[in-house]
Amino acid sequence: MRISFCQALLTGAIILNLLILYYVSRAQQQMMEKRREQSKGLKKASLPVAGLGAMGNLVGGSIVGGAKIGGLEGNMRGPRVTILVLEFEDFENYVGDVARSFLRQRPELPFLAVAESPPYPPLALPEGARLLVLSPSPDQPPQTHRPEFNVQTEFVLLVPDGVELDHGRQIERLIRELEGEGGGPVRLVAAPVLTRSAVQCLHLRVNLREWTATYTSAASGSSGSVCTALQGDAVVLIRTEDLFNLSVPLGRPLMSSLFVQTSLRGWKVKLLEGPSFSASHRPLFSSAHNQWKVDSRLKDATSHLMRSFGMKRVVLPDGRDQWFGCSKETPRCFGTVRDDTPEYLYLERWTPPCCLRALRETTKYVINILESSGVRYWLEGGSLLGAARHQDIIPWDYDVDFGIYLEDIPNCDYLKNLDSGSLVDANGYVWERAVEGDFYRVQYSEANHLHVDLWPFYPRNGVMTRDTWTEHKQDVEFPEHFLQPLVPMQFAGITAYGPNNHRAFLELKFGEGVIENPQYPNPAKKRLDRSRTLGS
Repeated sequence: MRISFCQALLTGAIILNLLILYYVSRAQQQMMEKRREQSKGLKKASLPVAGLGAMGNLVGGSIVGGAKIGGLEGNMRGPRVTILVLEFEDFENYVGDVARSFLRQRPELPFLAVAESPPYPPLALPEGARLLVLSPSPDQPPQTHRPEFNVQTEFVLLVPDGVELDHGRQIERLIRELEGEGGGPVRLVAAPVLTRSAVQCLHLRVNLREWTATYTSAASGSSGSVCTALQGDAVVLIRTEDLFNLSVPLGRPLMSSLFVQTSLRGWKVKLLEGPSFSASHRPLFSSAHNQWKVDSRLKDATSHLMRSFGMKRVVLPDGRDQWFGCSKETPRCFGTVRDDTPEYLYLERWTPPCCLRALRETTKYVINILESSGVRYWLEGGSLLGAARHQDIIPWDYDVDFGIYLEDIPNCDYLKNLDSGSLVDANGYVWERAVEGDFYRVQYSEANHLHVDLWPFYPRNGVMTRDTWTEHKQDVEFPEHFLQPLVPMQFAGITAYGPNNHRAFLELKFGEGVIENPQYPNPAKKRLDRSRTLGS
């Protein structure tokens, strides 16, 4: 086969282009390798300096190639720990005293005071300590406000405001304890401030799926307590790599932020019995007004942190609940439900506990009204399924359903006049005729639209029926004998009424085995991972 001149010319051009691409890529690879080598050299040279000051200067000496001349450390290794003070108030703090105390005992250690915004009045920091402001400035490079660029030691010591260092051995003790744990689950070591009773060792279980964090007390031992959270006044040592592998390494409140994240990773903290760190400034605040300001800020910071972490409910060690989700005065935690699949299911979460609480309250209220009015009702659909499985609302459900006898509606003052409009009762519940179909709805409040739906049925030739139907597969006729008689069932913390053969009733509506085989309402959009249901 003869090759034409044009074909030969094209082949030559292709070969030439391939050669050019090869040599260009080789040149780029060599340049990148040179840059990596240069950056490694720069990093090694600057390691002891980073975090110590704006120009890397140390008190009483100068830096030459990473070694301090005329100072306490003449080796090339540099300091192993950075002292970091995060939680302090602009209007009253002792950060300068903390810095002087630590640098007097260990002048070679980097000392960082970290603030969200520039403190006012400005901090009076001694030489060797500096301020790191986390809020970005448009005229500065990113490393100026990101803490991971400003800490280059192996460890970070998180120190509360007002704490003092009596001797350097206290820090070395913490380092030895942490290193002694090797690669085990203990990834933090802490020492109390003033006395061991100032800090409590707790177990923390965070359940993201249920939006809940639960604290319980932990037992202490003679050599220290190992737990998953601390509450109180403590100094905490953590490896720098571990700290900056957290999603929010320096959140506030620090203890709450730190231990929510570490407990999710399976990490533990060891609280030493002693020695304690000193603190001459206790209490920290000189007036009741300043303490009130701090308490208010702490409450706001805790609320912001828990909401950002998706924690709607926190169970305290004494069993009390703190709520950070919706209430009667606020909208519910999720928006309009599409395709029978609420948005939280796509986040691998279930119904927020505050929403379940609102549904239970509304359910109890509606049942009391129906029973006192002589309206016969029964658990319907997914609510009956929840009663059969859990004696409660299904953990991922977002409303409650009751069937009612149509002929009983005139018995209830709240229902009989709802042909149009809505009614807000004396307790703030909203009664209305639903716009989606021929049924009634009772909302938790005007602001919060979590609700109980009431579906009217009437008997015809022994069959319970309705004049209009929805597209839900369970919305079908059924024999009236299921309601003769109605039987009590435990549901949402009270006794409600349901069909006398709830299994047959549910299998008529949903299919055989529905009680034993849980599934989300629209598996075509989102399926339940049954390996994670924990017996649901």
